[in-house]
Amino acid sequence: MALNRDKRNDRDAQDDLDEHTVFINRCAKTVKGGRRMSFSAVIVVGDKEGKVGVGFGKANEVSDAIRKGGEAARKDMRKITLRGTSIPHDVEGVCDGGRVLLKPAPDGTGLIVGGGMRPVLEAVGIRDAVGKSLGSKNRLNVVKATMNALMKLRSAEEIAAVRA
Repeated sequence: MALNRDKRNDRDAQDDLDEHTVFINRCAKTVKGGRRMSFSAVIVVGDKEGKVGVGFGKANEVSDAIRKGGEAARKDMRKITLRGTSIPHDVEGVCDGGRVLLKPAPDGTGLIVGGGMRPVLEAVGIRDAVGKSLGSKNRLNVVKATMNALMKLRSAEEIAAVRA
């Protein structure tokens, strides 16, 4: 009984997370009786304070795919280095054919990004940044490239410590 209560408390603690469904893909497999549909979903979860996770879920129903993707995203939460409402420096991220370029912007600029980058940056809590998606338009690869770029961010103190 205590185990169920602990799980419920963990779930309640994670309910304050912001969840975005970036993309839902329908896949059809042709079988003897016709077409069999399945779905995949790319989900981004973040606390808007510097932590974000990306999940990919597959199932025969859309709701199950979204649930699985959300669970995978919660397990994949990572801490991102921020500077105010923007990022500390220019950064480039790559995943397969997807390339992403992110630049810091002054307060009040807003998010000037497109595609799968916007939900990731919103979930992290970045409100001011400029970005460009280069190469592949595949939203899963753009999301992964954005995460790759965000993981490369370092604060001025961290860079100074490495150089010293």
